[in-house]
Amino acid sequence: MLIVMQKDATPDQVTAVIRAIENRGHTARPIPGGARVSIGVLYNEGAVDASVFHDMPGVKEAIPVTRPYKMVSREFQPHDTIIRVGNVNIGGDHLLIIAGPCAVESEHQVMTIAEHVKKSGGDILRGGAFKPRTSPYAFQGLGEAGLKILAKAREAFGLPIVTEVLDLACYDMVEDYADIVQIGTRNMQNFSLLRRAGESKKPVMLKRGMSATVDEWLMAAEYILTEGNPNVILCERGVRTFVRHSRNTLDLSAIPVVRRESHLPVIVDPSHAAGFRDQVMPLARAAAAVSAHGMMVEVHHAPETAKCDGGQSLLPEQFDQLCRQVRSIFEVSRNAE
Repeated sequence: MLIVMQKDATPDQVTAVIRAIENRGHTARPIPGGARVSIGVLYNEGAVDASVFHDMPGVKEAIPVTRPYKMVSREFQPHDTIIRVGNVNIGGDHLLIIAGPCAVESEHQVMTIAEHVKKSGGDILRGGAFKPRTSPYAFQGLGEAGLKILAKAREAFGLPIVTEVLDLACYDMVEDYADIVQIGTRNMQNFSLLRRAGESKKPVMLKRGMSATVDEWLMAAEYILTEGNPNVILCERGVRTFVRHSRNTLDLSAIPVVRRESHLPVIVDPSHAAGFRDQVMPLARAAAAVSAHGMMVEVHHAPETAKCDGGQSLLPEQFDQLCRQVRSIFEVSRNAE
């Protein structure tokens, strides 16, 4: 249930409603926004009696929530969440472009790519210091040394950084260095990790699981929000299907569905969906056309020597072209809405 307060509700009236919710064994979660405060009722078993709250001073209305996810839904929060990271807005009318290497390999590599990303108009630098790999013999990342390299690139080029966390053991370390903490597709339903992300003050990028439905994806985000972190960025990165012409199948239809159902920003990762360089730019253009809030692409200045995913990484000149194209398409798409 969502309890909507009147515009002129006093702090004491809001506190009284919170106490009434908690006295019934539920959790109250205030949601400031716009001209009024709303209060979400969480962890209720069964329906909540709305009549208890209707006549309380300062209450405008009590609205039942019909979705299995609550805090991520537009029933709870009708206006879009906009996340501020450094000087970058994520969500709203800005097309976010995140770019960088799949894995941090060396300081020279990251600095070279970061310079290209900055010059072409990228907003955020990506790079994996910890790499979840299918094979235990594949490059697993540089760990904290990689995080330090990313931090140097941020200082040199003014680009916030996003990097993946693999487990609870390294969460504190990644959180100390990163501006955005990424939870990858293999961890989308790692509920302990999601709860830890909910305790964080840093924004979280949550990738869709390779076989997850949209509802499952949104429920995973719900874990993070219920623990107190409202700054979640959803990332569609393709789902596993029977096709063999690409690594995964990019589900662009999920973007308008998520935008309708949730107030959270949603971006697209065409690199991991495609698996092949020649598919990345067309998929990125398509992501802009369906009004995704942004995209995350892999860029490498020497992909033939990359230790991870060189075959799907754009060359710097291709990334420069991509930035110009997708921003133009996004403007047309936004104006058509």
